[in-house]
Amino acid sequence: MPLSNFLDYLLLEKNYSKHTVQAYKTDLNSFIKFVSEKFDEKSINTVPYAIIRSWIVDLVELGISNRSVNRKISSLKSYYRFLQKTKQIKVNPLAKHKALKVSKKIQVPFSENEINEVIQSLKLETNFKGLRDRSIVELFYSTGMRRSELINLSLKDLDLEQSLVKVLGKRNKERFIPLLPSVIKTIKQYLIVREKHVIPEYKEMLFISKNGAKIYETLVYRIINMYFSKTSSKVKKSPHILRHSFATHLLNEGADLNAVKELLGHSSLASTQVYTHNSIAELKKIYSKSHPRNL
Repeated sequence: MPLSNFLDYLLLEKNYSKHTVQAYKTDLNSFIKFVSEKFDEKSINTVPYAIIRSWIVDLVELGISNRSVNRKISSLKSYYRFLQKTKQIKVNPLAKHKALKVSKKIQVPFSENEINEVIQSLKLETNFKGLRDRSIVELFYSTGMRRSELINLSLKDLDLEQSLVKVLGKRNKERFIPLLPSVIKTIKQYLIVREKHVIPEYKEMLFISKNGAKIYETLVYRIINMYFSKTSSKVKKSPHILRHSFATHLLNEGADLNAVKELLGHSSLASTQVYTHNSIAELKKIYSKSHPRNL
């Protein structure tokens, strides 16, 4: 069975994004190349686990992180599950495989002061770039949306009268997120100057580059990194850290975990629980200050 059938399945039936499907394709092609060059096998459909284990060892020796190796093996495991589902194989050679151990990375959120400092500095800007960048920072922090979700926002996704924005998340799952009055005010200011820059092809997109085209991932990353480099000494300064800050600050203020899960667009509560370590730290601090027995 050609690999394209599996990729079509991910794209059309599982509703994975093109970016995700491309990642699966890259991982599988990497394994296909390894099997062909090292074992002279023409197909990966029936290779034994011993060959897969050899690939894992090869990847580790190349200096690839355990996290990245696990992702590649996950892609391969999904492919074999697809072959089982379509009756191409009876046994998944990765059925009993255990993922490599990965040290948990704790994402350090921006502090409220750091975020407020960036927003305050942007309030001085009234040109296209300043208003666009401020809208992006405020929207990230007030909604917790992903970078890809922000990039693909269109004008019709905004309902400023109802103070809502519609977000298309993973697997084309829609969710509505409330907008703060301050964010609406900034967006309205940005929309006025945006009209002078947008080109017809991208007139429906909310965020555009200075050339009037649709904004892109590396530009959004550079915007966040540039402004927060001025106020924060944290190692990582990215759109995801703003999403992380959104969730952490809500939980620190007592927000319900399930509500935060819905706002973030997570499919399971387990994904949201990774943000609770910071709120627990905040609770410990409050507990330490407030408990009468803590002398």
